[in-house]
Amino acid sequence: MSQSGKASIKRGKPSYFMSILGVTLVLFFLGIIGWLVINANKLGSHFKESVEVRVFLRGDLNKKDSVALVNFIAAKPYVRTMEYVTKEAGKKRYMDDGGEDWNKVLDENPLPNAIYFKVKSQYVSSDTLQAIKKDIELQTYVSDVAYPDALVGNLNKNIRKVSIGLLVLVIIISLVVIFLIDNTIRLAMFSNRFLIKTMQMVGATRWFIAKPLNIKAIINGAISGVIASLLLYILVLIAEGQLEWLKTIHDSGLLILLFLILILVGIGITLFSTNRSVIKYLRMKLDDLY
Repeated sequence: MSQSGKASIKRGKPSYFMSILGVTLVLFFLGIIGWLVINANKLGSHFKESVEVRVFLRGDLNKKDSVALVNFIAAKPYVRTMEYVTKEAGKKRYMDDGGEDWNKVLDENPLPNAIYFKVKSQYVSSDTLQAIKKDIELQTYVSDVAYPDALVGNLNKNIRKVSIGLLVLVIIISLVVIFLIDNTIRLAMFSNRFLIKTMQMVGATRWFIAKPLNIKAIINGAISGVIASLLLYILVLIAEGQLEWLKTIHDSGLLILLFLILILVGIGITLFSTNRSVIKYLRMKLDDLY
């Protein structure tokens, strides 16, 4: 009986290797989807935080009032970055954007002094920006407030569509991943069915039989998660080396969280599937195992 048990264990070892390989590939694919979701969210926030609000000032604003107005706007919770733009700096920006030089037509610079600031992503919506505009326009020395209203509306609409599409994709992929990992583990446990039944027939309890297999499942799931995380990290490095803009939205914290989730998913599903298979074979009759 001892030799039979050892033979069964040896027959199970190749299946463990294949189960680790199968689970690793599935987790790697899940990790790619997770990374795309993270990048989509970060890219959406990046675009939102690029929205610039321009506050144009009246010409009779003195330095003291100008400083007071700058401090007033800087203290607002929605301001991410801010810059005071003089008439000369405004003209330079206009020229850099491809505008024509008006020196041949106008004797003076018609642009007013202004304050340009970028809004935090959570405040970038048409209603919020409209409220911000009204609030700033109440200030005495502000002549006008402008922001790309149409761009903001289209941006939020497109981000919402992408978010819904990714959410549906993640749900579908997650269900597929659970099914594939469960199926892989069940195939791996199939080679151990006689060992499980033999231990039951000699009087071993369910816990005694399941404990070593569950421990093995936890180890295999963790190994699969770690390998999948390493492969995903290599893919991220290659992608960021080829596409420079990916580095601007890189978030190490979310990436580490994704790696931990892959490891936990690998452990959780592998352990669940292993335990379920053990119970299944314990309930089966000996003749049904063939």
